[in-house]
Amino acid sequence: MDVSPVVIVALAGVAFFASTVDAIAGGGGLVTVPALFAALPDPQLVYGTNKGQSVWGSGAALVSFWRAGKVDRRQALFTFPLGILGAAIGAWLVLQLDKAALRPVAIGMLIGAATLLVVRKPTRLEEDPARYRAWVAALLALVIGGYDGFFGPGTGTFLIVGFNVLCGKSMTSATADAKVVNFASNLASFAMFAWHGAIVWSVALPMAAGQLAGGILGARFAMRGGSRLIRIVVLAVSGALIVKLGVELLHG
Repeated sequence: MDVSPVVIVALAGVAFFASTVDAIAGGGGLVTVPALFAALPDPQLVYGTNKGQSVWGSGAALVSFWRAGKVDRRQALFTFPLGILGAAIGAWLVLQLDKAALRPVAIGMLIGAATLLVVRKPTRLEEDPARYRAWVAALLALVIGGYDGFFGPGTGTFLIVGFNVLCGKSMTSATADAKVVNFASNLASFAMFAWHGAIVWSVALPMAAGQLAGGILGARFAMRGGSRLIRIVVLAVSGALIVKLGVELLHG
């Protein structure tokens, strides 16, 4: 498929910006998917190419957090494979169910996640995290990984809020651990789309370069800015996703 070099360069820039935001708070697809729809005619190619480039950004962010010692490595041993399993189940459900039916559910979940982040209070999980953290993290990886494979919008945001509120982690640690699951689910979806030939590589590879740079930069911002920066960006991304999904719901 022929895509103008000017458009490809623009998309690489979009990927860089999206990956920077995604590494901090999730929501990169909020930027890249509409941009790809403007460049590619087939929705399947749009979603396939999006995964073909976004997997590099989540991978770069994960490596940056990992090298900085921010990732819970013991937890990653089970959340990574569960994220892949969840995404595979979600991808299978795409063939069985109507994705549009999940849009109002996603809006409600985003509103709930944003509210939890604002009015968050200590829970029993935070008082005794060692007893509950493992199974809660496993459930988050499987369920949100499945959500990513099936629908997608808000995956990173849900993971960050889930690890923060339900597992009692700091915002920085929650963001790092979210990248483990996010990369796993992206990798599973990427493999599926690549297998079916639904990735436009002439577009995906230049965007992947932007994703790599943005993922590294965004992870550094998250680690330097700490909880305050992450919380602000998560709330901004949540608001943007709520508006986007609400408009799509109203327009059918």
